[in-house]
Amino acid sequence: MLSIIYPYRNRDISRVKKSLDSLVEQSFRDFKVFLVDYGSSESFASKIKELCKSYDFVTYNYCNTQYQPWNKSRALNSVIKSLTSDFCFVADVDMIFHPDFVKNALKLQQPETTVYFQVGFLSPDEGVEGKKYNEFTNYRKSTSEATGLSMFPVKVLQELRGFDEFYHFWGAEDTDMHIRLKKSGYPVKYYDKEILMLHQWHPSYRSKESKKLTEDLQINGIVPLNHQHLKFAIENKVRQTNIRKWGEIMSETDKIELEGASVNFRIQTEKRQVDDFLYGQLPGIKNKILKVVIEPDPFHNSKKFLIKKLLKMKLPVYYSLKEVNDLVLLHLISFYRDKAYIYKVESVNKQIILAIKL
Repeated sequence: MLSIIYPYRNRDISRVKKSLDSLVEQSFRDFKVFLVDYGSSESFASKIKELCKSYDFVTYNYCNTQYQPWNKSRALNSVIKSLTSDFCFVADVDMIFHPDFVKNALKLQQPETTVYFQVGFLSPDEGVEGKKYNEFTNYRKSTSEATGLSMFPVKVLQELRGFDEFYHFWGAEDTDMHIRLKKSGYPVKYYDKEILMLHQWHPSYRSKESKKLTEDLQINGIVPLNHQHLKFAIENKVRQTNIRKWGEIMSETDKIELEGASVNFRIQTEKRQVDDFLYGQLPGIKNKILKVVIEPDPFHNSKKFLIKKLLKMKLPVYYSLKEVNDLVLLHLISFYRDKAYIYKVESVNKQIILAIKL
């Protein structure tokens, strides 16, 4: 039996339907699907949950992480940690599967061996409505460097404590896992004898990156940082990761408690205030809920500030609210990702709100 895991957040429902419909057409039905909704908004979550009810092979899992940054690794690990099947396949909601995908995947299963698949990337002008799999012709083929669509032996993933949960947003978690498997002595094979899945076109996620502060959580420079983290893992032959915890999702009870907590800390974007909060105050707080509001200092944009600046008088140093966002989020994913927390950017009020259970 093959467990198929879809990580998901706020994606076009029609894409997911096309992918799941292709699984309905499988010539061999020995599989189960786990769709992990990693914190979609209420409107998307209700629709995707309802869609999943239409397929008897789908289990829908919702994670209370809508106020945390996207973490594909943790979404996958939340299922992998308790899987009992021998193998799992990490899917993508954009995939359209060949009718014999499951049949062939089961044939390729070998003890302790990971297999990843060549994929056909459909072009932007390739329509998908009403087409059968063999009617698609306009696509380019992936190379062996594309590691995202892989079938893993579950016990091996559990032994290595899953995907590295440091990787957030757009990361290199798939390649990282392949490297750790190889360093641990487990075979990784590339299957390119035929194209068993097609990828529905969409704009690159990198194109959605913004240098401005947005309510859709982002960190400038996170992709190069993720690649540096991967480089370190390769050079230092890292095998296990997630030393403290892995695959644990914040509970709904924690989320409600954090949202209802009273604000007990207010700071402004003055550099020394932010730095003291991150490096002086936060590490010393234990066994309590901290809720902090960070907002611009009105003085920073005042006429008095401008006059003093023109006169070259001594002035406080400030971060922009975007710089604060990047600093705080990077701090969270580096040191506090195992804690229950919610993080909100309120564009209208020009505020950042962090509540964390320490």
